[in-house]
Amino acid sequence: MHVITRKRLNEFAERHPDARSSLAQWYALVKKRDFRSFAELRIFFPHADQMDNKTVFNISGNKYRLIAAIHYNRRRIYIRAILTHAEYDRNTWNR
Repeated sequence: MHVITRKRLNEFAERHPDARSSLAQWYALVKKRDFRSFAELRIFFPHADQMDNKTVFNISGNKYRLIAAIHYNRRRIYIRAILTHAEYDRNTWNR
Protein backbone atom coordinates (compact mmCIF):
# COMPACT_ATOMS: atom_id res chain seq x y z
CA MET A 1 0.00 0.00 0.00
CA HIS A 2 1.10 3.55 -0.63
CA VAL A 3 0.87 5.67 2.54
CA ILE A 4 0.02 9.33 2.10
CA THR A 5 1.74 10.93 3.91
CA ARG A 6 4.54 9.59 6.06
CA LYS A 7 5.26 13.15 7.13
CA ARG A 8 2.28 13.03 9.52
CA LEU A 9 3.74 9.95 11.20
CA ASN A 10 7.10 11.67 11.66
CA GLU A 11 5.55 14.88 13.00
CA PHE A 12 3.46 12.98 15.52
CA ALA A 13 6.47 10.91 16.60
CA GLU A 14 8.41 14.11 17.26
CA ARG A 15 5.67 15.35 19.60
CA HIS A 16 5.12 11.89 21.14
CA PRO A 17 8.45 10.00 21.06
CA ASP A 18 6.96 6.96 22.79
CA ALA A 19 4.82 6.37 19.67
CA ARG A 20 7.78 6.32 17.27
CA SER A 21 8.44 2.56 17.25
CA SER A 22 4.74 1.65 17.06
CA LEU A 23 4.20 4.04 14.16
CA ALA A 24 7.28 2.65 12.41
CA GLN A 25 5.95 -0.90 12.82
CA TRP A 26 2.52 0.13 11.51
CA TYR A 27 4.11 1.85 8.51
CA ALA A 28 6.40 -1.08 7.70
CA LEU A 29 3.50 -3.54 7.79
CA VAL A 30 1.07 -1.54 5.64
CA LYS A 31 3.82 -0.57 3.19
CA LYS A 32 4.65 -4.16 2.31
CA ARG A 33 1.03 -5.41 2.08
CA ASP A 34 -1.72 -4.93 -0.46
CA PHE A 35 -4.94 -5.21 1.48
CA ARG A 36 -7.93 -5.88 -0.75
CA SER A 37 -10.59 -5.33 1.91
CA PHE A 38 -11.21 -4.36 5.51
CA ALA A 39 -11.62 -8.04 6.37
CA GLU A 40 -8.14 -8.77 5.02
CA LEU A 41 -6.70 -5.79 6.89
CA ARG A 42 -8.20 -7.10 10.14
CA ILE A 43 -6.07 -10.24 9.83
CA PHE A 44 -3.02 -8.06 10.53
CA PHE A 45 -4.77 -5.39 12.63
CA PRO A 46 -7.46 -7.24 14.60
CA HIS A 47 -8.35 -4.16 16.68
CA ALA A 48 -8.88 -1.83 13.72
CA ASP A 49 -12.38 -0.38 13.46
CA GLN A 50 -14.37 1.32 10.75
CA MET A 51 -16.14 4.60 11.43
CA ASP A 52 -18.05 6.00 8.50
CA ASN A 53 -15.57 5.86 5.63
CA LYS A 54 -12.46 5.84 7.82
CA THR A 55 -10.41 3.14 9.51
CA VAL A 56 -9.17 3.66 13.07
CA PHE A 57 -6.00 1.88 14.22
CA ASN A 58 -4.87 1.50 17.82
CA ILE A 59 -1.26 2.59 18.22
CA SER A 60 1.05 1.97 21.19
CA GLY A 61 -1.31 -0.32 23.05
CA ASN A 62 -4.36 1.88 22.41
CA LYS A 63 -2.66 5.01 23.76
CA TYR A 64 -2.94 6.69 20.35
CA ARG A 65 -5.33 6.45 17.40
CA LEU A 66 -4.39 6.64 13.75
CA ILE A 67 -7.31 7.54 11.48
CA ALA A 68 -7.00 6.77 7.80
CA ALA A 69 -9.06 6.71 4.66
CA ILE A 70 -8.20 3.54 2.77
CA HIS A 71 -8.81 3.12 -0.94
CA TYR A 72 -8.30 -0.61 -1.39
CA ASN A 73 -8.80 -0.48 -5.16
CA ARG A 74 -6.06 2.15 -5.53
CA ARG A 75 -3.77 0.61 -2.89
CA ARG A 76 -3.57 3.89 -0.99
CA ILE A 77 -3.87 4.82 2.65
CA TYR A 78 -4.49 8.49 3.40
CA ILE A 79 -3.58 9.39 6.98
CA ARG A 80 -6.24 11.82 8.19
CA ALA A 81 -5.11 12.21 11.81
CA ILE A 82 -3.06 10.72 14.59
CA LEU A 83 -4.46 11.55 18.00
CA THR A 84 -4.02 10.78 21.64
CA HIS A 85 -6.82 8.69 23.05
CA ALA A 86 -8.20 11.75 24.87
CA GLU A 87 -8.23 13.81 21.65
CA TYR A 88 -9.96 10.97 19.84
CA ASP A 89 -12.62 10.70 22.55
CA ARG A 90 -13.54 14.38 22.09
CA ASN A 91 -14.63 13.37 18.55
CA THR A 92 -13.62 16.71 17.01
CA TRP A 93 -11.68 14.90 14.28
CA ASN A 94 -14.83 13.48 12.71
CA ARG A 95 -16.43 16.77 11.69
